[in-house]
Amino acid sequence: MSISDFLSPSDIAAALQDCQAPDSFNHRKFFQLIGMSKKSSSQIKDIFQILDHNQSGFIEEQELTYFLQRFDPGARLLTATEIEKFMAAGDHDGDGKVGTEEFQEMVQS
Repeated sequence: MSISDFLSPSDIAAALQDCQAPDSFNHRKFFQLIGMSKKSSSQIKDIFQILDHNQSGFIEEQELTYFLQRFDPGARLLTATEIEKFMAAGDHDGDGKVGTEEFQEMVQS
């Protein structure tokens, strides 16, 4: 299963272009531009499994560094500030990681 099974290459390119500059990543805007906010709960869970690189059931802080590269290997790394904002928005239970339900809430909010 690949991210392009769920998202169009043109939407991926547009979303990555929008946050090309360091500290310009905004998860809400990114999820809208890439088309994830229009996906079903089931599709979002499938996308989450692709983004959960170590298959732990969570997206941990260290995985977020490479978040954009899960969509395109040539994309930039997220900055420490962007990772901090992403975690603050997604980690509702304060365990230091984003679970499937937390991720789904982020995408659909």
